[in-house]
Amino acid sequence: MPIPPGAAQLPGQVPATRGGQGMQSPVPQQESDWRITRLGPLLGARIEGIQLHLLDDTRLANLEAELVRHKVLFFPAQQWTALQQRDFAARLGELHVHPTFEAHADTQELVVFNYDQTRKGANDTWHADVTFAERPLKYGVLHAETIPEVGGDTLWVDTEAAYQALSEPLRALLDGMQAIHSVFPALDCASKLEQGGLFDSLRRLPPPTRHPVVRRHPLSGRPSLFVNRAFTAHLVGLSSRESQAVLGLLFEHLENPAFQLRWRWQAGCVAIWDNRSTQHLAVSDYFPAIRRVRRAAVLEERRPVSARPDLETER
Repeated sequence: MPIPPGAAQLPGQVPATRGGQGMQSPVPQQESDWRITRLGPLLGARIEGIQLHLLDDTRLANLEAELVRHKVLFFPAQQWTALQQRDFAARLGELHVHPTFEAHADTQELVVFNYDQTRKGANDTWHADVTFAERPLKYGVLHAETIPEVGGDTLWVDTEAAYQALSEPLRALLDGMQAIHSVFPALDCASKLEQGGLFDSLRRLPPPTRHPVVRRHPLSGRPSLFVNRAFTAHLVGLSSRESQAVLGLLFEHLENPAFQLRWRWQAGCVAIWDNRSTQHLAVSDYFPAIRRVRRAAVLEERRPVSARPDLETER
């Protein structure tokens, strides 16, 4: 069955329907005009009856609590400008300026992903955003401008659920381990070289950094797997062969459809996700159609903290 526009689907399950007929989430009294529909048992909720740029501080704090709980939130029919999107994201924390991606014409704090037959998307690998930096992203705020008639969906995976689904011996092995994260595994050097901008791009990129393999969420306290195909290069303390084997197992485990949510976009829809407890992937299946979205990115306040700092090796 095709996924209807604006609906999310867990693989193998019937999509939630509009009009609040999915699983309902309790709504604080002051948000009684919000309509919150859970989209799956693990992650995802759609919130209607809200314009993000008009929220006061109290409602914004309540929205952030819903975000930590559901991990990714979708807001149909947002009527805001690029600058209003930037200003909203800035209320959630310090904004990130990406070192290589195309910036929006109105502000460098928005990234534009504008893909078509001549410039195909490069986000079709599972990843958490900017884990190659000492302070990765806390939240992503993405607005859909131009969406293909079919295709161009985005998938998210719950990295907390993925961690809990591991066997106890494997969790014990991973707790306290560190991994090297680097932008170079994901860097499209060939295209940059063709554009004459390879070395300029390299100068703007941060050096490799270490993060815990299992991190603890600063607000919920829940542990999650913090390795991804795009940016995790090596597990500290293991040989190259051992590292590749363990990372390969973890990547395959993280990509289990049981942990996933799939979203079919509509123009004007906004998604906000918690980058600390999810990974995502944009499906490149819509060419020659055009897919244009713009994203604001909010930095974490500090570098990720291990779920078991008592076991963590020295940095």
